[in-house]
Parts: sequence; C-alpha cells; structure tokens
Amino acid sequence: MPKLKWAGIIRGEAGALQQGVPLPGDAVKMAMPASMGEMMKKAAVFLPLPLTVLLGAMFVKTYLSGQVVVQPVFTVLGFCASVPALLLHELLHALPYPKTAVVHIGLVPQAMAAVVLVSHPLGRGRFIFMSLLPTILGIVPIALFLCFPPDWTAWNGFFFGFAAMGLVSPYPDLYNVFQVLRQTPRRCQIQFWGDDTYYFMGESL
Repeated sequence: MPKLKWAGIIRGEAGALQQGVPLPGDAVKMAMPASMGEMMKKAAVFLPLPLTVLLGAMFVKTYLSGQVVVQPVFTVLGFCASVPALLLHELLHALPYPKTAVVHIGLVPQAMAAVVLVSHPLGRGRFIFMSLLPTILGIVPIALFLCFPPDWTAWNGFFFGFAAMGLVSPYPDLYNVFQVLRQTPRRCQIQFWGDDTYYFMGESL
C-alpha cells in the first residue's frame, strides 16, 4: 500500500505533485494531450464501449424477461450514490503502487473530477492494471443487475444506475491504456512526471 496524502482542492499545481522518483536519462516522453480538457475530448472516442455494455445489458435482461426490469427512480438513486464513489475510483488507481510511492489525492473543481497524482515507475503490465482497476466499480454492479431476478426492479434500477457511472467514468483510463499499448515497448517502465507521461527500460523501484 503506497503512502496516501490528501491534496485538497487542486487548481494549477497538479504537475508539481507529480515529481517524485527522478527520471532516468533515457526516459522518453509519450505523445499525450497537453491538458486534462484536451485529453477528455480525445478520450471521448472510447465512450461508445461502456454505453454499448450498458444498453446491451438492459436490452438482454428486458428481452429475456419480457417485462420492465427497473424502477427509474432507483436508477437515479443508484447514479447519485455512485458519485461519491469517484474518490474510491481514484483510491483503486493508487493500490497497485508499491509502499515506497507517495500518492496525492485531490479534487479538480474546473474538471469536476477527483484525481490521483503520483510519480513512481510501474512496469507496463502493472501500469495497465492500475489504469483499468477502477472499472470494477462498473463491472460488479452491472453483473449484479444481470443476475438479480427481473422483478427485483428497485435493486435492478439501483445497480444499473450505479454501473452507469462505474463503467463510463474510466473512459479516459481506456484512452491512456490504448496509448501505452500503441507507444511503448514491452517490459518497459512507465512513470508520470509533472504533467507528462514517460517510459524507459529498466527495473521499477
């Protein structure tokens, strides 16, 4: 478990919180969007994937049962309950880092988002795992939605609403994983530094 530090409200100093383990001289900067806003726009191409999962799950359950399977008010309640879980989303990003890493967690009001900021190398596979780990906040509730009886409309609605946020919110992480797979060699190390992402060959600390 890494060392967690609460950064509070983050306005312009995000990059300063990602200057931990020094980068080696052969580190290569990845071609990534220059700002969070630009990254969110480019990552939007991955939004159809979670939306397809959500709509597909609703269609299959409704078609097989031949009845309405959710109460809309509970769907809204489930979605609202998932908003505080965005902090848990960030904590899940932190878990794969070693205990020597220092992880800052804070809120970025202008992006209406919680963020985790850490500058510590991870192996390529572990970095991908770190990026995708928060998707369990969508996978588990959508699985419960599919498994519960059709006439449990309140619970079905709640977990469908919760799954909506849990599956959609990681779409920027899907973009990051795509870029890692596209730009980096196998068995490399990946590290955030400042506002950028770098890769290099060698052992992680």
